Amino acid sequence: MVNAWQLETWEAYRDVVRLGRKTRLPEKQRETLWSIFERVRMRLKSQKLITYADLFSRLAAQIAKSKHPPFDFAIVDEAQDISVPQLRFLAALGAVLPNCLFFAGDLGQRIFQQPFSWKELGVEVRGRSKTLRINYRTSHQIRTQADRLLAPELADVDGNAEERRGTISVFNGPKPTVMEFENQAEETKAVCQWLTERIGEGMLPHEIGVFVRSTSEMDRASAAVAAASIPFIMLDENVATTYGKVSISTMHLAKGLEFRAVAVMACDDEVIPSQERIETVADGTDLDEVYNTERHLLYVACTRARDQLLVAGVTPVSEFVDDLRM
Repeated sequence: MVNAWQLETWEAYRDVVRLGRKTRLPEKQRETLWSIFERVRMRLKSQKLITYADLFSRLAAQIAKSKHPPFDFAIVDEAQDISVPQLRFLAALGAVLPNCLFFAGDLGQRIFQQPFSWKELGVEVRGRSKTLRINYRTSHQIRTQADRLLAPELADVDGNAEERRGTISVFNGPKPTVMEFENQAEETKAVCQWLTERIGEGMLPHEIGVFVRSTSEMDRASAAVAAASIPFIMLDENVATTYGKVSISTMHLAKGLEFRAVAVMACDDEVIPSQERIETVADGTDLDEVYNTERHLLYVACTRARDQLLVAGVTPVSEFVDDLRM
């Protein structure tokens, strides 16, 4: 909140409205937190460092003062993950010319941001948006099964609704495979066999992705790929997919990627949704937000697959897996 909204005083932090939160933190606790935030901000300043939120806020202020903005038009993809300072920057660009901003996004893939109002930041899309109904990337079978993870209608803070029913895919494929195992050794063996079968069908290693919830489960993924004797690469923020190698990654880094076949592993209870995130929640509404974003994470991972999808976990599996099997 402090970084995103560029809150510079105790009073600003004390009075900021956090959308969705029903139970506010006690003021004494907020004072303690502010003292920590303030020290971090002062340390950054002393080291002449800025955050990305600082960067976009400064850009927005500079553009607002300029008579000649650097761009006439902006096309923004993955709009569901735009942050507060990024949208302020785009709003400053859009204040000069009408119809100069174009956004494309999918509320089903919103996994990074806490909710906030676009309208309040100067970007009004109500009555100007359209839901695209044709899916060219994912088979009908994978799309319809993954859609079970999400509500039939998703809406943002401003009331813009995205109706997910009525979408069609332009091609068919095998039904996704959902498997539950007694232990990790059985999971490794089954995923290894599944990967071997895909290679036997003529798929190349770089056409296959393996995803897990967090870095804690990466070893499970690499063990399965190694057992199949297939070259692989572990992706991070700085490593791209590589020809001739299976890509192994966390679900967060799956965004924007596409593979002919995807295995989503380690879908165990307390792994997804993340038990660590759940234990830090102090508000019922925040808990709902955690569950929603965790569902969206699994949805993102599953929909990276074009033709074939495997979802696997160890007993007891995640409640989300039960939704996929319905």
